[in-house]
Amino acid sequence: MKPLLTLHYRSLLAVVVIANLVLLLNLGAGDIKPWNAIVWLDIAGEGGAALLSLIWIGLILNSRPTGRVTRLLVAGLTAIFLAYWQDVLDEFIQLPAAITWDHWLESGAMPLGMILLTLGIYHWHREQQAINRQLLKRERIFREHRSFDPLTPLSGAHYLREQLTLELQHPQQPVSLIMIDLHCFDHSRRLLGNADSDRLLRELSELLVLNLRQQDLLCRYAGDRFAVVLPATERTVADKLGQELKQAADSFAFKTRRGETHAVSVHIGLAVSHDDDAQTLIERANRDLARTLPHRHQAA
Repeated sequence: MKPLLTLHYRSLLAVVVIANLVLLLNLGAGDIKPWNAIVWLDIAGEGGAALLSLIWIGLILNSRPTGRVTRLLVAGLTAIFLAYWQDVLDEFIQLPAAITWDHWLESGAMPLGMILLTLGIYHWHREQQAINRQLLKRERIFREHRSFDPLTPLSGAHYLREQLTLELQHPQQPVSLIMIDLHCFDHSRRLLGNADSDRLLRELSELLVLNLRQQDLLCRYAGDRFAVVLPATERTVADKLGQELKQAADSFAFKTRRGETHAVSVHIGLAVSHDDDAQTLIERANRDLARTLPHRHQAA
């Protein structure tokens, strides 16, 4: 199995167990139909729909991390699968007329699954909108054939300096800069290994993007340090946004490929422009960040 799929083995196991319980329940309550009573066209249609539901579940689990959106999508598709699965079993097993739970399973699981799937798609749409807003900010990089950071879906320190320089050309509007440092990342890399620690940086960057405003810009400054440009933002607002980013990151329960939870914590530094150039503003934000770090180190 691919790495992401292994993170969801409990979800996969739950689908298999529930499907088998429904099968055993039908076998225990009914009798196998004679061969000439089986309608193979119905089996092909209902069985094909059930199989496609399982395939969609596998594709989602193999392409997304754990979270609310993934849970809603998988729960919805699982309910739809169970409705079709019961339809398929009805073609092979004759249940007594007194039994009604099969009708509830067929008729109840389908609308429930559609509701859960719709909720999942809605939140997935919101999630993609936030990511797309960040991508639109980097459209100029595509036009100028500039490269992204090789690890995360973000721009690097060079683009950060360029955008700060552009924003600082309007001195009548304050520009705030937040530096975000991942706590003890060297220790995390030794503990998690290169593959999981790289994925941690990628998923953390996506989490930070989702908690930014449309006009804000997130860049990877260096190593485990990120920078957020807040145009036309005063200190009080910038400080509130910084605390929200810290709270979001500190609440992030990163899942390793082994399914273990790795706690995440960040430190933040803030600087607001006072007739600064880009480099001076970056240095002031780094100095403010250094005051919160255990060993008071600064990035280059």
